[in-house]
Amino acid sequence: MQIRKLIVSQRSTLTHRKPLSNFHLESKQWLSTFTEEPELEGFIQFIDSLKNYEKSGVPKDAGTDSDDGFDLGRMKRLMTRLGNPLSKFKSVHIAGTKGKGSTAAYLSNILRSEGYSVGCYTSPHMLSIRERMSVGKMGKPVSSNALNCLFHSIKRSLNEAIVRENGCLSHFEVLTAVAFALFAQENVDIAIIEAGLGGARDATNVISSSELDASIVTTIGEEHLAALGGSLESIAMAKAGIIKHGRPVILGGPFLPHIDRILRDRASSMLSPIVSASDARVRTSIKGIGTFKGRPSQSCDLVIELDHGSQSSIELRDLNLSMLGTHQLQNAVTATCTALCLRNEGWRISNGSIRAGLENTFLPGRSQFLTSKEAEKLGLSGSTVLLDGAHTKDSAKALLETIQTTFPDSQLAIVVAMASDKDHLAFAKEFLSGKQLEAVFLTEADIAGGTSRTTSATALRDCWIQASRELGIEVLHDRMTRFRELFEDNFISSTRDSKHETILAAQNSLSDSLRFANQILRERTRNEPGILVVTGSLHIVSLVLASLNR
Repeated sequence: MQIRKLIVSQRSTLTHRKPLSNFHLESKQWLSTFTEEPELEGFIQFIDSLKNYEKSGVPKDAGTDSDDGFDLGRMKRLMTRLGNPLSKFKSVHIAGTKGKGSTAAYLSNILRSEGYSVGCYTSPHMLSIRERMSVGKMGKPVSSNALNCLFHSIKRSLNEAIVRENGCLSHFEVLTAVAFALFAQENVDIAIIEAGLGGARDATNVISSSELDASIVTTIGEEHLAALGGSLESIAMAKAGIIKHGRPVILGGPFLPHIDRILRDRASSMLSPIVSASDARVRTSIKGIGTFKGRPSQSCDLVIELDHGSQSSIELRDLNLSMLGTHQLQNAVTATCTALCLRNEGWRISNGSIRAGLENTFLPGRSQFLTSKEAEKLGLSGSTVLLDGAHTKDSAKALLETIQTTFPDSQLAIVVAMASDKDHLAFAKEFLSGKQLEAVFLTEADIAGGTSRTTSATALRDCWIQASRELGIEVLHDRMTRFRELFEDNFISSTRDSKHETILAAQNSLSDSLRFANQILRERTRNEPGILVVTGSLHIVSLVLASLNR
C-alpha cells in the first residue's frame, strides 16, 4: 500500500527504559507555546483583555434564541460603527456541530480555483490567530502587517464600542468584527463565514438576507448542550437560526428524521430553497487509499444531480481527497452542493474548479498523518503518527473508521487530552468498543491558552475506567495494585507480561505520554508498524504541531 511507504519509518532500537515515575517533565517545557509575531503584540494584548469564552466556557443557554442568549445588538451596533463592512461583499454562512471548518476550506478553495478573491473566517486556530482569517486568491492567512495596520486603523472605533457596551464586547465579537472589516478592506468577492457557537445568537449571525448568498448546516450533534438549550432539538433550532429569508440553505447531514424536519420547517418559514447533500440524488464511494501530491489521500467517485441540466449536476470520477474518511467525503459533497447552488445564483464556477478546489484542500489536525521525518523530530520513530482533533462520540467513530480504512490490521495506541465541557465517557466508549487498543495515555493540554476548561489527566482516566467497566472490557490501569507491581522497576519491558490487556494511565506531561505510548506500541508490534493517535481536541494537536515548528 502506497500510504505505508510515505509515512512509516524504519524501526529503531528501543530506548528510555526507565520507570514511569521518573518522567514528570511538563508539556510546556517540551512543546513550546507558539509565539505570535512581535508585530501583532499590541493586537493580541488588546483582544486578550476581553472576555474569552473559548477559555472560560460558554454560559448556560447563551447560544439559544432566548432572553438568556448572547445579545446580537452589540454586534450590530459594532458593525454600524465600523461602516457596515458586511455590505461590501457577499457571504456564505456555515453552522453545524462538526464539519464546518472542512466544508469552509473546501468551498473557499473551489472559489479560489475559479479565480475569485475569497475571505474565509474560521475558528479555532492551531498555531497563530492569523489562521482564522484567510484572504485573497491564494488562501494564505492574513499577513501580520495587514492585520496590524487594520487593527490600528479601527482601534479607536473598537475602544469607543467597548465603552459604549460597558465592556461587554467579547474576544470573539471583536475578532469577528476585525475579520469582516478586513474582508471589506481587501475587496473580496465573497466571504465564507463559520459560526462560532450555535448560530442564532452567534456573533457571526449579523449577515442580512441581502448580504447572504447561501447558508449551510453541516451536521447536528450533542455538543455544547448546556449552551445550546440542553437537547438535540434545541441545538438544531439554534443552528437553523442562520437561515435567512429567501436565501438557499444547503443541508449536509445525514440527519435524524425529526432533526431534518426542524431544519426544513425553519427553511420553509423563511421561504428558503433547500438543497440536500445527503439524499438519493447524491452518490459517492471511496475506492481506495494512496498518495496524492505527497500526502495520503482517498480516491473517490462523486456524482450529484440536484436537478436536470448541467448547472445543477456534476460527475467527478477518481477524485483525490487529502482529508480522509467518509465524513470528509460528506463535507466535500456539502461544499460541492453549495458550489452548484452558487452557480445557479449566477456565480461562474466550472466543474474543473470544483475538482481542483476539493483536491487542493488540506487542513492540519484533521486525520493528519505525520511523515517519518516529522515523527522522528518528535522522538516517535517506529510508529505511524496520526493527529486528529476529534472530541465527540461521532468524531471518534469517524476517526476509527478512517484508521480501519487506511491501516486495517495495525495495532493502536492513543494519547488523549480533552476540554472539560465534552462528553468524556461517550468518547471513551467509542474508542474502547472499536479497535483493540494497546495503550491509552490520558494527559492535559491548555484550552485556548488557558487552564479553566482543561480536564485533568486523572479525571479523564477515571472516565475511561468507568467506560471499560460499563462495556465489560478488561484494562490494566494505574490505580490497580497489579499495575504498580508490574511496572515498578521496568515499565516498557514489563508490557510483554500484559500482552492482551489495554494499558491505561494518566500522565500530566504530554511529552511523557507520547513517549510511553510509542514505546509500548513498538514493544508490542515488533516487526509490524503500529498507529499512535493524538486526539481529544485541536488544542493537543496544536501543541504537537507547534513542536514541529520550533
